[in-house]
Amino acid sequence: MTIRIGIIGYGNLGRGVECAIKNNPDTELVAVFTRRPPETVKILTETAKVYHIDEAKKMKDDIDVMILCGGSATDLPVQTPEFAEIFNVVDSFDTHAKIPEHFAKVDAAAKKSGKVAAISVGWDPGMFSINRLYGNALLPDGKDYTFWGKGISQGHSDAIRRIDGVKNAKQYTVPVDEAVNAVRNGENPELTTRDKHTRVCYVVAEDGADKARIENEIKTMPNYFADYNTIVNFISEEELIRDHSGMPHGGVVIRSGNTGWNGETKHTIEYSLKLESNPEFTSMVLVAFARAVVRMNNEGVSGCKTVFDIPPAYLSAKSGEELRATLL
Repeated sequence: MTIRIGIIGYGNLGRGVECAIKNNPDTELVAVFTRRPPETVKILTETAKVYHIDEAKKMKDDIDVMILCGGSATDLPVQTPEFAEIFNVVDSFDTHAKIPEHFAKVDAAAKKSGKVAAISVGWDPGMFSINRLYGNALLPDGKDYTFWGKGISQGHSDAIRRIDGVKNAKQYTVPVDEAVNAVRNGENPELTTRDKHTRVCYVVAEDGADKARIENEIKTMPNYFADYNTIVNFISEEELIRDHSGMPHGGVVIRSGNTGWNGETKHTIEYSLKLESNPEFTSMVLVAFARAVVRMNNEGVSGCKTVFDIPPAYLSAKSGEELRATLL
């Protein structure tokens, strides 16, 4: 069966999801929904149409799963529970501290509608979360370490762009080399959030904007920058386009642990990603989980799910027989 997908929002992530659908032959894009005038949004898929977001609810019989591509700061906390009352949905909500709160709201909406909603799908939270779980399960006597970057964080960049007086911005997450090396050397260091990463921001301010206020709002923003050493650089729009137009990212999850009767044997598990395009890779993860969400709902499952709750086999377009023959 072909999975019919709708996209809410057509920014970097929405465009990535459109490309991901093309790369998954069992999926098709039905529609893109936007807050902008639909005639101003040009998509690549000739067989799909663009609608205003207010039209989405009229298409519940035409779409199997809706992929929500808004930002975690203000869009997804509202949109995911709203659309989960009508559609199977997948989002990439990435404000780690607020995931339990977001889960509760979405779970209530999805159970009410009998739909499945997968939240916080991407590579972190998402694939990195799964690997942290595996590491904890396999090496219970041990420590977790996650390092992100160097790369551009879409969520953090979006949070900066929403500050009054900011015209555009990109934020790089940069691992602290000394911390990474200490973990890989098996030293099992105690690391604070500030010890592990530096956040470097490149900001284009509106003409006449108060740069000191903008810098202070960035550095004190809870859940995003307050717990990090943060560097704010104000640059021109030309510099941003010239030097920071790409969307690279990546990182590593490391679990150091001990086995044996007295913990005398040391082990390290490491999972790493090197991504030329953060939104394009995240989009591939979203589409794989969209497939799983539809399968689960077809089996009578409802409610909110995270990547921990979804069977790995449901992510693949291959049948169980094919998976056992080729990947097991």
